Amino acid sequence: MTQNIMTTTISSAIRAGTPLLFASIGELLAERSGVLNLGVEGMMLIGAFTGFAVSYNTGNLLLAVVAAMAAAAVLAALHAFMSVTLRANQVVSGLALVFLGSGLSGFWGQRYVGMQAQALSNFSIPFLGKIPIVGEVLFNRDPLVYVGYIIVPLVWWFLYKTKAGMNLRAVGEAPSAADARGINVSLTRYVYTIVGGAFAGLGGAYLSLAYTPMWVENMSAGRGWIAIVLVIFAIWDPLIAMAGAYLFGGISVLQFGLQVAQIPIPANIMKMFPYLFTIIVMLFTSGEKMKKRFGAPSALGVPYSREGKM
Repeated sequence: MTQNIMTTTISSAIRAGTPLLFASIGELLAERSGVLNLGVEGMMLIGAFTGFAVSYNTGNLLLAVVAAMAAAAVLAALHAFMSVTLRANQVVSGLALVFLGSGLSGFWGQRYVGMQAQALSNFSIPFLGKIPIVGEVLFNRDPLVYVGYIIVPLVWWFLYKTKAGMNLRAVGEAPSAADARGINVSLTRYVYTIVGGAFAGLGGAYLSLAYTPMWVENMSAGRGWIAIVLVIFAIWDPLIAMAGAYLFGGISVLQFGLQVAQIPIPANIMKMFPYLFTIIVMLFTSGEKMKKRFGAPSALGVPYSREGKM
């Protein structure tokens, strides 16, 4: 009985943590380039809506996922234009994306509320899926969970083992020095802000196509903000971000395991845990000295101008 509860809880944690994983990896890439994007929540919402609408109208799940990523990337491109080209305040621009994504998805999604569309289903990987316990937990999942398994080590390898990854980190740490070496700072920031937005859209698509295969207004429920904090929690490392995403996912589903185990903790208290943990991390890491100690990119949130050398 205990083993079944543990298996179910871990399996649910991976499922609940997958949208956080995609969103946090996207934000991590953007921040590594020096761009702070607080609009993750809005991009997840527009991705969730777009993915659901395309799936509902076409029945094509691959097209739905691609469309979700593209829609969120468009919002991210808007943020990149404001932050990189116009050198606007990145916090203000990111918050504007939250309102824009929330408003557009809510308005366009009114006709889809409560409807169900084609959803992603689990499939077992041959041989691996038959491993006792581990196979059921890790290798009997839907396709996007497997994508998450692959993406994280690839992003880690890219960041730390390739020249392009080194250039990305250089832009986030010392854009003027990177510029002097011939690296196009503006283009780098554009590319990774847009790629980061696409990942946020993928996280949103997971919500409406796999986690809860229906459209509900504001269905991201604060996950975009949690993803931003996860990047800090992970000290800008994709492997730690993966562990953190599944940890936050586990905290969010822990209430169900405790209910099955008949541990008398009110459900409303348990629902607070992920957000309480988020607030604690934000309070602990909010100072500039703490961010430097945790390895935040030195030029994070700082606009760059070749003339001003900022």
